Amino acid sequence: MIGNALRAADLSGRGRGLLAARSIREGEVILTESPLVIYPASLGSIPSFCSACFRSLSAPASPCPSCRAAAFCSPACAAASHPRLLCAALSGGKLASATEPHQEPLLFLLSAYSLQEPSLRVLLSLSSAPTPPPSQQDPASLHAMMVALVPPSMLPQGFSPDLTAALLAKDRTNSFSIMEPYRPEVSQELQKARAYAVYPQASRLNHDCLPNACHFDYPDMPGPGNTDIVVRALHDITEGREVCISYFAANWQYKHRQLRLLEDYGFPCECERCQVESKWTLDDNNDGGNGDDDDTMEEEEEGDCGDDGMEQEEGDGGGGSEDDFPHAYFFVRYLCDQGDCYGMLAPLPPLLNGEPSHVFECNVCGHLKKEDDVSDGGDSSMAD
Repeated sequence: MIGNALRAADLSGRGRGLLAARSIREGEVILTESPLVIYPASLGSIPSFCSACFRSLSAPASPCPSCRAAAFCSPACAAASHPRLLCAALSGGKLASATEPHQEPLLFLLSAYSLQEPSLRVLLSLSSAPTPPPSQQDPASLHAMMVALVPPSMLPQGFSPDLTAALLAKDRTNSFSIMEPYRPEVSQELQKARAYAVYPQASRLNHDCLPNACHFDYPDMPGPGNTDIVVRALHDITEGREVCISYFAANWQYKHRQLRLLEDYGFPCECERCQVESKWTLDDNNDGGNGDDDDTMEEEEEGDCGDDGMEQEEGDGGGGSEDDFPHAYFFVRYLCDQGDCYGMLAPLPPLLNGEPSHVFECNVCGHLKKEDDVSDGGDSSMAD
């Protein structure tokens, strides 16, 4: 829920966004929200996770009595079940033959079309992605596959090629990945999602290449709310400032960030960091000799959403002058240095007395670090 920390606003050139409705403290939880729709990342992931809460399954698990393909971690999750159209498609066995590029959008459509009408309206009210490139599967083909997967009597009112196309556009722009646990031996690019989820309020968070907030998920934690998204402030945010997250790892190079944003979200980033990096004539060659595909960390500067409460400290330029890298301290303080993690380090919520916690948590690998170790670039971590 948004509570009193955020307010929605129409922002010039940026669509809808979320602004700080009051002063926000570093580490403060500013948004917690349950998913509107959540679905498996692939057919292969279904046997490994509860189909209701997406916790990792451990034997014995209760199979779905209808499709027998899904399973649940507890009687409560079995009672909650999983999307009815997805269950029907799994029961028929035809979904198992879907090729890998088709699986993710079909799993989304089967889950979205299973929503009750009010929830479906909320999903359709969210922003839409640009038209996908021709190389991606077109909505008409996916709609035809849906017709073959689900009995006609189960198809909801309004089911049509146009509605299918509209839903797919919402998914591409608004879905968040719920990742499998981080493993140091697996590179960040190969880390897999166990599920994808759409959170209506969190979907309003715009991107900045050096954000002032980041999101966490805790899918294997006990108790309710394990698939909720939790957004925390990286540092103090003044009232009226836009609250932004990064849609990918903050260490990505300029050309890769721009390409991803254009292809998946339909806009070029013009944050302060990108404006400066776009002028770097050596940008294409400044990858440390590791090749064009190596997204190694560059010590660059902070974007419009990330400059509250930040003071450049002398000597944090990492080999460049303060003029070259005026916000290099952002990377030292907020980018995780555990192996190839490159997650965001956010302070834990303030203590009960209102004091900062002085402990940072990575939103990818989960490591905890004391503030002194974060600020001086140390690599000693606390026990989880």
